[in-house]
Amino acid sequence: MSNADKTSTWQTYKKIIEDGLWHNNQALVALLGLCPLLAVTNNTVNGLGLGLATMAVVIISNVLVSLIRDYVSSEIRIPVFIAIIAAAVTVIDLMMEAYLNTLHGILGIFIPLIVTNCAILGRAEAFASRNPVNHALIDGFFVGLGFALVLIVLGALRELIGNGTLFDQMHLLLGDMAAGWTLTLPDFYQPVLLAILPPGAFIGLGLLIAIKNAIEIKKREKQTNQLGIQVQTEPTLNQTVKQ
Repeated sequence: MSNADKTSTWQTYKKIIEDGLWHNNQALVALLGLCPLLAVTNNTVNGLGLGLATMAVVIISNVLVSLIRDYVSSEIRIPVFIAIIAAAVTVIDLMMEAYLNTLHGILGIFIPLIVTNCAILGRAEAFASRNPVNHALIDGFFVGLGFALVLIVLGALRELIGNGTLFDQMHLLLGDMAAGWTLTLPDFYQPVLLAILPPGAFIGLGLLIAIKNAIEIKKREKQTNQLGIQVQTEPTLNQTVKQ
């Protein structure tokens, strides 16, 4: 492979990664899959558990859809994609029930409801069905990771403000090694109950979206200023050359 091909491949992977994590984040930009995101993120362990489950489903479905994309006609592709997603969710659901039974009971119906997550079907239709397996795998991993990170951050934020703790009950997911991970704020802190109630989920998500938008605005302003400086300096350079 030539250096030009390697550069082109890296640029493709870089764009897929940036889109999945930031520019096209399914929770902060596309605003898809908000039902489980808002419902179960009252603490960190719930967000992490559902985030990992969703991430696994996105990866599996993306890879399988990409593998069969040349063998499924356009008329039946959506039912086939949904069947693949449902099969992946069933496997993840049964594995969590077997090995993470308590957490499975807490997350409840929201694990099977991953089937209806528009973000997963959207990636299968918009990307995996039109790209090779290696691209679909990278896309599935980073789209799932981007969605999971929002779940984790929102869960941690709500738990910290609403309960005054962080990483509480993490042993439900990671076992005995995480039994002592709980961090507790000083006694003088008074938890804000609103944070762990349903309105707190909307407020927290709105705050995360606002932070992302503010970062994007700052970045665009910086790029605009840099472009303006370049435009102003170019005539000066040209005049210097002529002189």
